[in-house]
Amino acid sequence: MTVEQRIRLRRQQRRAAAIHNTYDHDWETYLTLGYLRFTPGPSRQRLTDWAWNTGLTRFFTRRAGITFDARGYYGMAYVGLNFTNQTRFKVSQYELMAGPTYRIYVQPKYSAAVRFMGGWALGDFTGDTNGYGSICDTPSGVCTNSNQYLLYHDGSTYAASAALLLDYNLSPALSFRVAPEYFFTGFGSTTQYSRGFTIGLAYRFGKQ
Repeated sequence: MTVEQRIRLRRQQRRAAAIHNTYDHDWETYLTLGYLRFTPGPSRQRLTDWAWNTGLTRFFTRRAGITFDARGYYGMAYVGLNFTNQTRFKVSQYELMAGPTYRIYVQPKYSAAVRFMGGWALGDFTGDTNGYGSICDTPSGVCTNSNQYLLYHDGSTYAASAALLLDYNLSPALSFRVAPEYFFTGFGSTTQYSRGFTIGLAYRFGKQ
């Protein structure tokens, strides 16, 4: 072997060892903060939701695993003028989801993965309305059809998420993560198509 070939081989060996030390873990957990643009009621303008998000991924290979995810979103809904003389109300929602995660690109210092999840969502849209419920867009406060409700009814529905996970490795076990995301829920017998992201830390443990 020439000198150049030996140098190239050593570089390949170091790279392979770094990838093994970083990604060949059985488990990964994460704790992030989130941002979401969400519609809180029929024909309402989108609000800004802030979130906590945590989860656990079980990897079966270097690239493929199953993720279990929990999160909560909190925002202030603007509903416009109405008979209550209040225009803004606190709303929140909570989700439990699970689904596959797959790393599509790995390097010693950074990686990219896709994640698809589905599960259950619980919405609290009327807890801040002082007993007025979902509030009707009528002078009398009585709704004659579903389009007159300003906020969705409280209750549970489906939730789904499609995200791109971008990790920058601070060490073989710890990475800084940014995850742009499409988020879907079914409150009010309609589908909310929301966009946002999460940002925080991911920690890997348990060697394969």
